[in-house]
Amino acid sequence: MGDSQVQSAEVESSLTQGQRIASIFTAPSKTFEDIRRGNRSWWMPLVVMSLFAYILFAAITFKVGWAQVAQNTVHQNPKTEEQMEQATPERKETTLKFMQYSMQGSFAATPVFILAALALGSLGLWGTINFGFGGRATFGAIFAVWMYAGLPGIIKSLLGAVVLFAGAAPESFNLANFAPTSVGAFLNPADTGPALYRLATSLDITTIWTLVLLGMGTAIVAGVKRSSGYVAVFGWWAIFVLVGVGWAAVFG
Repeated sequence: MGDSQVQSAEVESSLTQGQRIASIFTAPSKTFEDIRRGNRSWWMPLVVMSLFAYILFAAITFKVGWAQVAQNTVHQNPKTEEQMEQATPERKETTLKFMQYSMQGSFAATPVFILAALALGSLGLWGTINFGFGGRATFGAIFAVWMYAGLPGIIKSLLGAVVLFAGAAPESFNLANFAPTSVGAFLNPADTGPALYRLATSLDITTIWTLVLLGMGTAIVAGVKRSSGYVAVFGWWAIFVLVGVGWAAVFG
């Protein structure tokens, strides 16, 4: 087969962004192989993830209210609640408003946070897979893989919105576990140690799903064994979980 025929075959086999999104849930390797061939457009997954995040944002706004979210966050952390009880009324009101506006603003800026987090994560993973495992991935390919691999997160956002619209009590809403997808969602943070609760929250089915997809996709675009991709991805995840658990143990 000549070079022109090879190029023609690759063009014919390329997927649209919509097809890549669908394949993530049915045949993810097709999506990652398409990215490996140079089809790295990623704006549609960003739009989809942002849309579902805003659906959850609307559910929280109308069914809970961000002032209630701030109050719940305080009540669910015994140390924070103790500090708030010792604060003056003015200081307490200021702190609650700051928490409310910061959480509300963070949700409103979801696309920006997704881009920033994935850019930093992709940089670290790109260096790890290339210099640690002999891969040949480009930063753009890793970034596109991560953007598509993050799509299972829309299920968590949708579940969170469904739970709220189904009539969940606003006073029991927990922003750290807004959907029943992690072990932590079935624990009471006030009755569980901060470190254990942080660990339980990390054991999230949609997060594990994303990590599996990310490991697979990283291996494919880097041209290394699947096991190398999984070790790189889950290795970084384990480090961040341990750091988070340690932080919660000391400062939680």
